Amino acid sequence: MPRSRYRPMAALRRHSALLGSLLLALVVAGCSSAPVTSVAPSGDADTRIERQDRVTSWQHLPGWSQDQPMAAWSAFRESCTRLARKPLWRGVCADAKSVDPLNAQAIQRFFETRFTPYRVTNSDGSSTGLITGYYEPILRGSRVRGGPYQTPLYEYPKYWKKHTHVGPTRRELMRSGDLNGTELVWVDDPVEAAYLQIQGSGRIEMTDGTTMRVAYAGTNNQPFRSFAKRLIDRGEITPAEATLPGVRAWARRHPSQVEEMLNVNPRMVFFRELTGDQALSDSSGPVGALGVPLTSERSIAVDPSEIPLGAPVFLSTTQPLSQQPLQRLMVAQDTGSAVKGAVRADFYWGHGDAAGEAASRMKQRGEMWVLMPK
Repeated sequence: MPRSRYRPMAALRRHSALLGSLLLALVVAGCSSAPVTSVAPSGDADTRIERQDRVTSWQHLPGWSQDQPMAAWSAFRESCTRLARKPLWRGVCADAKSVDPLNAQAIQRFFETRFTPYRVTNSDGSSTGLITGYYEPILRGSRVRGGPYQTPLYEYPKYWKKHTHVGPTRRELMRSGDLNGTELVWVDDPVEAAYLQIQGSGRIEMTDGTTMRVAYAGTNNQPFRSFAKRLIDRGEITPAEATLPGVRAWARRHPSQVEEMLNVNPRMVFFRELTGDQALSDSSGPVGALGVPLTSERSIAVDPSEIPLGAPVFLSTTQPLSQQPLQRLMVAQDTGSAVKGAVRADFYWGHGDAAGEAASRMKQRGEMWVLMPK
């Protein structure tokens, strides 16, 4: 499903009204991003970086010397499983195999000697942009309907033609019964299921003790509409309550109105179960658009026409709802339909409630530098 993400930020602690307006903007856009089909790294983006963006010295990367690039090393090595197919990246990925993954100084020296940092600029020449966040939700579910497990996640209808078919709205689909028999799994919370559709992938802890991992399989191609914004407009919740916990609390108070609230969003997202190597381990992140597992707080989603998928990216932004610096080496391993433009990124926070809270609140300004092989 298209990731719905992205936005800017300023001095929030002193201005509660500004905080409310920013949270409202976050709700309008949705929380984050849905993974898209795995794509090959783009040579066009490689060329764009070297042609249009400015070479920068390492000393001009704010916080570079304070970061621990060792934390991003495993993410970069994952990227190399795909990047090594490209002539530009083949040599640097081969040399990376000889670097001690536990030697922070060796890793930093490798990046500084084998890469050139390019400051990313927008088409208008500006060098700042919107940095948002996303995460991997964890739900509870069963393969069989029963007890609290009454909310289905659906597979993509086999009789629909992907990417071209504009299907009925969520309301129409739920009333028609056309999706009967396409239930993939039943979960115990309709609000969490709705937020899973915004994120596009997640984990489901099953009644038998196993974990099912689900990924985006398609949509009905209807536009996204924020049900949380509708609740704000009606005075049902405040902008500060427009988060998963806040909407969930509203739903507990108004169980008979939940379906009406969810139907505000006409978009329906369909899922597929990941099996075998795709399912990975519980400690692994979901597979991003590059085709490798994402790494918590070290992977970002980018516009692949602007930033080469797989490339290291140094990010300088701030923590959610804060001016505390967040400056670290990331790796561009995912994309999203709402991630458009050069200085634009979605920060992968990991999985679970804490990651979800950080992701839902992240709407900061930031700068980016792409590291390209010398």
